[in-house]
Amino acid sequence: MNRYLEKFLSYLEIEKNYSSHTILNYQLDLQEFISHCGEIHPQQVDYLLLRKFLALLRERQLKPRSIARKLSSIRTFFKFLQREGHIKNNPAVLLMTPKLDRVLPKFLAESEVVQLIEAPLLEKVAGRRDRAILETLYSSGIRVSELVGLNVDQVDFIGNMIKVMGKGKRERLVPIGDKAADAIKEYLDHRNSKNQAVFLNQRGTRLTTRSVSNIINKHILQTSLRMKVSPHVLRHSFATHLLNRGADLRSVQELLGHLNLSTTQIYTHVTTERLKKVYDQAHPRA
Repeated sequence: MNRYLEKFLSYLEIEKNYSSHTILNYQLDLQEFISHCGEIHPQQVDYLLLRKFLALLRERQLKPRSIARKLSSIRTFFKFLQREGHIKNNPAVLLMTPKLDRVLPKFLAESEVVQLIEAPLLEKVAGRRDRAILETLYSSGIRVSELVGLNVDQVDFIGNMIKVMGKGKRERLVPIGDKAADAIKEYLDHRNSKNQAVFLNQRGTRLTTRSVSNIINKHILQTSLRMKVSPHVLRHSFATHLLNRGADLRSVQELLGHLNLSTTQIYTHVTTERLKKVYDQAHPRA
């Protein structure tokens, strides 16, 4: 079955244009499944064998979301095999996904974002870099993978736009605010490097996503905020604050680089503060 897996992974890369990270997740999920099945032809996989694998995942007490992802990988794999004529029937069609609880994204209050952004000290180049990272993540809502992949020639300081490479190797233009653009320019003016990457580590090479997480955690400890903040929490805060201030969902979808509006709809949760404001404005006896 491994040779069919190789064909499938090539299909994801060449035809679907999936990112290397997404392809790796498919590969790991399907290798686990193939290891469970043993050396058999995909045509020999039936619904009962899939149910046994599902039972095994539940015995390991995996979270429903992890199980759902693995089942999704299996479904996509067998759909591909059927379409390519490698199997007659798709045994994964009737496979039921565990019910998932809707998890609301965590976000910071506007005052907490300001507190975090202003935490880095600007006496050193590293502090200017950290300020620029925080400003950019919150100002644009881009993913941390998009941030670390940013090159100097992708930043338009006149039009306040950046060009990022998103999921599925899709390019998009994203606006950034004056404060973020100024912070990037200040950092670039003070660093001593001609490296094309915008954000560099102490060795003068491109930052990794893990490094950005460590930088944010460092400044979180300085500010003593009430929650653990990842780079993605700044993305959640970006989307939530835009919607709270009246931005329409379609525009936020474009800014975040979501293909489907349903992905963006998770941000339509309302804060207690916004609920009270709407109540005070709308209720006749508020």
